[in-house]
Amino acid sequence: MTAARSDGSAWIDDNRPIRLGISACLLGEAVRYDGGHKRDSFLVEVFGPIVEWVPVCPEMDAGFGTPREAMHLVRHGDDIRLVTVNSGRDVTAPLQNAAATRLRSLDCEDLSGYVLKKNSPSCGLIDVQMHDQDGRSSASGSGMFASALAERFPHLPLEEEGRLSEPPVREHFIERVFGYWRLRGLFRMEWTVADLVRFHSAHKLILMSHAPKACTALGRVTAEANTLGRAETERRYSEGFMSTLANVPTTGRHTNVLQHMAGYFSQRLDQAARDELHATIADYHRGLVPLVVPITLIRHHVRALNVSYLAGQIYLSPHPKELTLRTGRKEA
Repeated sequence: MTAARSDGSAWIDDNRPIRLGISACLLGEAVRYDGGHKRDSFLVEVFGPIVEWVPVCPEMDAGFGTPREAMHLVRHGDDIRLVTVNSGRDVTAPLQNAAATRLRSLDCEDLSGYVLKKNSPSCGLIDVQMHDQDGRSSASGSGMFASALAERFPHLPLEEEGRLSEPPVREHFIERVFGYWRLRGLFRMEWTVADLVRFHSAHKLILMSHAPKACTALGRVTAEANTLGRAETERRYSEGFMSTLANVPTTGRHTNVLQHMAGYFSQRLDQAARDELHATIADYHRGLVPLVVPITLIRHHVRALNVSYLAGQIYLSPHPKELTLRTGRKEA
């Protein structure tokens, strides 16, 4: 059992690594069909020092070797097959067998997320080219391994490296990764209802920024924990927590959260500081400054005024500052 921290956040174990699965080629491993790699500098140089990567190449696991003949997905009615492009060999079975073996091993890796290679017939998550029997193609599917991964780990945050170049997508994925890591930290220990209440309270504002009504529903699960029992509470809360974080936060919801926080202490500020705070939140709402600006100002006031409830809110610091997130613009 993880020892409780002084602030009661026993679900955070600073010695427990944040482990993520990743398509091995993104780390620079020469496992591509052409003998090359697709090293991603952000994943290796920026995110890499903060997490532990678990590299996987299902095509190498399947014994295809490198270099190898290119493959694509072919749809036969409701059946999808993995077929080599030039020779037309059906290599579905070895890939599926290797994927099943690898997924069983990932059960023991305590993953908090997974980054997949875009467009790959094995690892692509969305818009993978799917061919019909007449050779026509459309970007309409998921890679064979990616589909199996999503089915086996339904709550695990998944994303493609190509989409992570978009700041809002990157921030949303990393927020879900750290949320899942904390959630797993809670339920891996001998948790109590009091632990769950503290966890939900600490995450209340970040959940509100994603989906206020879902946050309220999760509060009901917490309130009914003694009646539901441990297993059912864990199942319902985990499903609700991750599905809530899967909603993309908006500028409007962030603004509501910022105003909600300001209400805890704005009357304790002098007029100039109060005007500055409300003007900064308004500037964020109008798109003139990024989210990090009002967040930084609120953090300053929370520390200076010792607002204990807000000091414990994950919303104010959901991921390491080294990742320099919350600097982009959200959808309205």
